[in-house]
Amino acid sequence: MTTSISVADARRADAHTIQDVGIPSLVLMERAALGATNRLLTGDYDLTNVLIFAGTGNNGGDGIAIARLLHVRGVKVTVMLTGDRSKASTETTQQLKIIDYYKIPVIPADINLGDYTTIVDAIFGVGLDRPVEGKFATWINAINGSNAKVFSVDVPSGLNADTGEPQGATVKANATSSFAYSKKCFDTASGKQYTGTLFVEDIGVYLE
Repeated sequence: MTTSISVADARRADAHTIQDVGIPSLVLMERAALGATNRLLTGDYDLTNVLIFAGTGNNGGDGIAIARLLHVRGVKVTVMLTGDRSKASTETTQQLKIIDYYKIPVIPADINLGDYTTIVDAIFGVGLDRPVEGKFATWINAINGSNAKVFSVDVPSGLNADTGEPQGATVKANATSSFAYSKKCFDTASGKQYTGTLFVEDIGVYLE
């Protein structure tokens, strides 16, 4: 197995698994969320009051699925959504619909993070290719300034998944669950400063 792959390879592996193998994207999202949730449940995290800081892309969908999986295990969890849910990806829209059924709170993103004991960073995934500025930088700085432990989904938000360099404001995680393969950023000195303890979850995505 390849040790670490590029963003282009990650996209190719996803496309191959979904289109050629026939495993739906939502199934892969569920597997990713389950892997990350198990890390949270078995790790050294205070799960008294968990915040999922979620974007509207598929990285956010992973985080929202994590919120549900924690909720059904009795964990108090809130989702902060960084954007308009009407513009969310197809899979993330479905995950939002599911957590509405479970009555999990979904609130607008904010910088008031004083009461949360663990924060799950699911804002940006490996596809981020622009500087993190404005309100997103403000939110990420608030996450980094909180007293909570931070757990990132796939890659710390703001980190370039190929180079390991921060693209403006970048989440500094205590741990990161990456999916299918390690990414090139995790092999760099810069990337390791933001990633914390790295886990790679086997979700059934494979390169051809």
